[in-house]
Amino acid sequence: MNRRHLFTWASALLLSSSLLSAPAAWAQNVEAPDALVKRLSTELLDTIRSDPSLKAGDANRVMAIVNDKVMPHVNFARMTASTIGPAWRDATPTQRQQLQDAFKNLLVRTYAGALKQVGNQTLAVRPLRASPSDTEVVVNSEMQGGQGGPIQLDYRMQKMADGWKVYDINVMGVWMADSYRGQFAQAISSSGIDGLIKQLNDQARAAGKAS
Repeated sequence: MNRRHLFTWASALLLSSSLLSAPAAWAQNVEAPDALVKRLSTELLDTIRSDPSLKAGDANRVMAIVNDKVMPHVNFARMTASTIGPAWRDATPTQRQQLQDAFKNLLVRTYAGALKQVGNQTLAVRPLRASPSDTEVVVNSEMQGGQGGPIQLDYRMQKMADGWKVYDINVMGVWMADSYRGQFAQAISSSGIDGLIKQLNDQARAAGKAS
């Protein structure tokens, strides 16, 4: 797995949404997708900047924050299924849960390192081209002020019964699910779904040590 790209995607999911603005007009009592990510990430950044354990990359604390503030707004089953690809249909319910847990653990361990780089980034957001009747939207943005120049960040979001949820992230023209599907398929081909689960868990441990 390309750890640098995973680090960037994890950072994007956790950090950049705090800077989204200009919510559109949506159906009454349904929070607009751009308004949702603005509120969520503003809370996240405030928490990160006021919590030394998060800034230090405490993985257990990061996991608690992710479970409390991020995961309720992510369709993680769809995100994992899209990343796994066709093999998801062949996985047992137990394996599907293990895949989600392993993938989330990997992302969280990567978040722990990403938090150390929280600074004064800003995000330029393009107008949201969608209507109140849409059930799937893409929020386009560009993060500025970080190391390495501007970073394109796009979010695929799905309207569900309990609100809008992120299910894929695009960094600099590459969607996360597309990027990892081939690598995961190769792991499944050589060692099966259980082998991929083990690989994800091993990578999570390595990411934790590196952070």
